[in-house]
Amino acid sequence: MDVTTDRAYVTFLAGNGDYVKGVVGLAKGLRKVRSLYPLVVPVLPDVPEEHRQILKSQGCIVREIEPVYPPENQTQFSMAYYVINYSKLRIWEFVEYSKMIYLDGDIQVFENIDHLFDSQDGHFYAVKDCFCEQTWSHSTQYKIGYCQQCPNKVEWKAELGPPPPLYFNAGMFVFEPSLSTYSNLLDTLKVTPPTSFAEQDFLNMFFRDVYVPIPSEYNLVLAMLWRHPENVDLTKAKVVHYCAAGSKPWRFTGKEENMEREDIKELVRKWWEIYEDETLDYKTSLKDHDDEKPSQDALLTAMCEAGLVPIRPAPRAA
Repeated sequence: MDVTTDRAYVTFLAGNGDYVKGVVGLAKGLRKVRSLYPLVVPVLPDVPEEHRQILKSQGCIVREIEPVYPPENQTQFSMAYYVINYSKLRIWEFVEYSKMIYLDGDIQVFENIDHLFDSQDGHFYAVKDCFCEQTWSHSTQYKIGYCQQCPNKVEWKAELGPPPPLYFNAGMFVFEPSLSTYSNLLDTLKVTPPTSFAEQDFLNMFFRDVYVPIPSEYNLVLAMLWRHPENVDLTKAKVVHYCAAGSKPWRFTGKEENMEREDIKELVRKWWEIYEDETLDYKTSLKDHDDEKPSQDALLTAMCEAGLVPIRPAPRAA
């Protein structure tokens, strides 16, 4: 079996905006860390052909998907554009892959994380989020100052009932595609009350019983640099998530709140270094590094010795 056909990274792209730059940067970042696995990019019909060709030229596997819409009453989100993020649920249909790692388009991979594909089956792996920003002001966690990033700082009081379940950031997660899971996701979505953080809240609810936290270096949300600096070691960060307001490298001005920080500027610089590196372009990379790559047979042998190797149409949710 070809080791690259059973596992893949996957992201998501919608619209004709500049997020395509983020996906290109991600593809080149995965190539720089010499990942063995491809990047699959499901795109909505509104992604222009020009952007699709850019992604294909960078070695991405582009797959058009139809949108998934939440019930009509689910429109009160923290951000209006969150509604389109439910289309991410389509990735559970990609059953030609036994395991996938989802990465948002505003993520960059700075160290190889292929080993996460060897995580035990039957679980949903992601990094814990926190509740320390104003957009969480509706939650009990925010009101009392409780946060799972520092649970001993403010304890959850017994009179509040059982502590809330662990909550993950859905910008990066390890999962197993499954048509039955996809069907259950859609069925559950139809009867789920509206929540502020759209598909992230929904995935947290759906996978609550099988969620397994992984270290924060696998999805370093930039806001952690000022919310919980005691928990951050940038030298260990494998995956950086540029999701703080003003932090998208391809839009960066340095004028928004917290964007004047030197650590933020350095992480933006590192992203651009990868994005602008022409040696990491797909065809150039293959040509320039052919002599460095082992043959497929040698690669299979090495992976075996290391113990690493032992789509149907669907209705809309509403």
